[in-house]
Amino acid sequence: MAAVIRIAVVDDDRMLLGSLRFWLATAPGMELVAAVSSVDELMAPGHAANGEEPSADVVLLDLLLKDGSDPAANIRRLRAAGCRVLIISTVADRARIVSAVAAGADGYLTKDQDLDALAEAVTVVASGGTAHSAELAFAWAHDSSPGRPPLSPKEREVLLDYASGLTLKSTARRAGISPHTAKYYLDRVKYKYQQAGRPAYTKIDLAARVREDGLGDGGA
Repeated sequence: MAAVIRIAVVDDDRMLLGSLRFWLATAPGMELVAAVSSVDELMAPGHAANGEEPSADVVLLDLLLKDGSDPAANIRRLRAAGCRVLIISTVADRARIVSAVAAGADGYLTKDQDLDALAEAVTVVASGGTAHSAELAFAWAHDSSPGRPPLSPKEREVLLDYASGLTLKSTARRAGISPHTAKYYLDRVKYKYQQAGRPAYTKIDLAARVREDGLGDGGA
């Protein structure tokens, strides 16, 4: 992570933009590089470090913008440009929140959070983590979309340990089962994700599914 976190804000709430400009002017270790009302504007050459990509490390993105742009498309576009994305929104729709994280968002906060919570979330996201909130945990816990397959407690345990970086033997040892049985559970997990239309062939794939579904942070 860079010594100074470069932040861009994409929001059409002028009062919020003004408040963030004022706060970030004095926030230690953070620099505001853009405050715009759309992703199109952020991606314009005037806000880019190289004329092609925005210069921000972290983008604070409102989920619903007045230009009618698709939230998931905005997130994917920013991630493709090398930015990490923290959703800052008033939207309480669980499906929209889960969809945003599935599209690549690195966290979700409501706009009624205090600035200390925002600073902590930005730091977590900039370092490669996921910024969690009560709203995000609730959305994950109540997500019953077809793309999120149900896992048994043992399947989930084996998935979490293996996806965290443990070898198959270490995963089996922690679960108190044989490596053969651990592989059986992993194969079942992979099959369930593949049936849901989400690739899960490698350990990297599985780690991505864990992050997307919030399985390591209290998700159901």
